[in-house]
Amino acid sequence: MATADTKPKLPPDPDLTVNEVPDDVEMSIFEHLEELRLRLFVSLIAVAIACVGCFLAVRPLVEWLEQPAQDVKFLQLAPGEFFFVSFKVAGYSGLIISSPFIIYQVIKFVLPGLTRRERRLLGPAVLASGVLFFAGLAFSYWVLTPAALSFFISYGADVVEQAWSIESYFEFVLVLMFCTGLVFQVPVLQLILGQLGIVSSGQMLQSWRYVILVAVILGAILTPSTDPVTQSLLAGAVLGLYFGGIGVVRLMGK
Repeated sequence: MATADTKPKLPPDPDLTVNEVPDDVEMSIFEHLEELRLRLFVSLIAVAIACVGCFLAVRPLVEWLEQPAQDVKFLQLAPGEFFFVSFKVAGYSGLIISSPFIIYQVIKFVLPGLTRRERRLLGPAVLASGVLFFAGLAFSYWVLTPAALSFFISYGADVVEQAWSIESYFEFVLVLMFCTGLVFQVPVLQLILGQLGIVSSGQMLQSWRYVILVAVILGAILTPSTDPVTQSLLAGAVLGLYFGGIGVVRLMGK
């Protein structure tokens, strides 16, 4: 007489569950390349539409970006200089406005290959990245740029009249804002490294001497000006973000 198998079923291993790839679909290299091409094409279309929209509203954008310069007079030193500056302002603004859609396309491309554990980390990381990027833009516009311009204006106010090239000014402001937005991604990188178990909060804290050196170097490289005020403020922001990231990683139990 056959007996039923009464061997109890073991619960699924949680480590295997979080490390498995749900809905794993095999795709050839050509299918991956085709999907990548489609994502890039759609992203470029979105950037182009955003840039055109910003170009149509470029004068209010230019006026807004000129406000940190106080009462400085701007000059067009070559024919068509402001015209090409308008393209540059529209390009940077369009790229920033379309960045959420670009990030969405990147997520849709990499999501099928991520494990459950990595998917859980993806949402908070993307949200934090977006918030910190725009926080970096705001910090640059309301803190770094006014501090740097105030230093330059006061330094030579008694010997030179403040009249700046419109192209040089916007090159300075736009590069500073964009670089600051990228620097503000430091806590996101720390969170990802901590959650993946690559680096612990204790190891991050032990490296504080090297971090100070890197922050000073970043402040010198990423700021388009050479004034000590802007470099010090950016380096201080990097250090604050780094140690704040350590606190977040430690709160997450890592």
